[in-house]
Amino acid sequence: MTDTDAPISSDVLPSDVLPGDPRFFDRAGPFSVRDLAECAGAEIVGLDDDTDRTMLQGVAPLTMLQGVAPLQAATAGEISFLDNRRYLPLLAGTRAGAVILAPAFRDKLPPGVIGLVSKTPYLAWARIASRFHPLPPAKPGIHATACVDPTARIAEGVEIGPFAVIGAGVEIGAHSVVGAQAVIGSGVSIGERCRIGAHVSVSHAILADRVTLYPGARIGQDGFGFAVGPSGFETVPQLGRVVIGHDVEIGANSTIDRGSMRDTAIGAGTRIDNLVQIGHNAQLGRCCIVVSQAGISGSTELGDFVTIAAQAGLIGHIRIGEKARVGAQCGVMSDVEAGADVIGSPAMPFREFFRNVAFLRRLAKKDGKGEG
Repeated sequence: MTDTDAPISSDVLPSDVLPGDPRFFDRAGPFSVRDLAECAGAEIVGLDDDTDRTMLQGVAPLTMLQGVAPLQAATAGEISFLDNRRYLPLLAGTRAGAVILAPAFRDKLPPGVIGLVSKTPYLAWARIASRFHPLPPAKPGIHATACVDPTARIAEGVEIGPFAVIGAGVEIGAHSVVGAQAVIGSGVSIGERCRIGAHVSVSHAILADRVTLYPGARIGQDGFGFAVGPSGFETVPQLGRVVIGHDVEIGANSTIDRGSMRDTAIGAGTRIDNLVQIGHNAQLGRCCIVVSQAGISGSTELGDFVTIAAQAGLIGHIRIGEKARVGAQCGVMSDVEAGADVIGSPAMPFREFFRNVAFLRRLAKKDGKGEG
C-alpha cells in the first residue's frame, strides 16, 4: 500500500466536536466555577432544594472546570454556552458541568448542571473562553533572518519573526509581536502589546496600544488621488498618515490608505473585518464595525458605534451619524443621520425599502394576472 493509500489517522481528522485543538491554541486552567463567574460577572444558579443550595454556596462554586465545549459534547469538567432559544433542546440533554445562559433560560437548566446567568451571555462566554484560551504571549527576541535597521527602537519583550523587515526610525512598544515577512516602513510607531500578522505591511502610520493587524493587511499605502493633465493622469502626493487608536483590530487583506493632506483615522476599539477597503482621509469613530468587502471612500466620516455591513459601498465626503447602521450591499450616496438604519441602493430607511419591495411584488403579481 502506498503512502497515499494509507488510512488517515483519526488524530488528524477535522473535529466538529471540541474546540481549542492543542496544536493551535494555548490552554490555561483549570478554574473554579466561582473564579469563572467573577471573571464573567455572572450569577451562579441551578440547584433548587436546600441541600443543593448549600452545595452551591460551598462545594459547587469550587468545582474545577477544565475547558469549554458545545452543549452537545461538553462533559462534567467543561463549561458551555446558550444564547439562542433554538438550541434549548441541546440544553436539556447536556452533560456540561456548567452552562452560561441568559436570565430567560435559567428555569430550563437541567438538574445537576450549574448555571452562570448573565444579562450579556455572549460577553460572558467571550471572557471565559479567553480565560481558558489566552492569546500566546510574545516570545521575546529577533529572529536571525529578520532585517532590523540599527536606528529602530525595539522595547523589551518584543518578538520579531522570520524575514520581517523593520525600517529606519521605527518604534515598537513592549511585548508586541511582528510576524513573519511583515514589513514595517521607516518612521512607523507601534504601541505596546500590538500584534502584527504575517505578510502585513505598515507605512506612514502611528499605531496605539493593543492594535491587531491580521495577515496580509496593508496600512498606509498611497491614497487613490490623481489629477487629469493634458497627457493623462498625474498622481497627487499623499502627505497624510494613518492613525490607529487603542484596541483596534483590522482583518486579513484589508487595506487602509494614508491621508492626502490630513490623516486617515481609525477610532479606538473599532473592528474591521477581512477584505475591507478604507480610502484616504476617512475618519472612523470609536467602536465602529466594518464587515467584509465593504468599501469606504475618501474623506467619509463615521461617528462612534457605526456599523457598516458586508459589501456596503460609501461614496466620499459624506457623514454617517453616531450609532447608524448600514445594511449589507447598501449603496450610500448621501449623509445618514445618527441612529438611522438604512439599506438598499441608493440607501433608504429600512421601512421605506421593504415597503417598496412589497409594492413591487404586488405590482408584479397584478401585471402577471393581467397578462394571463
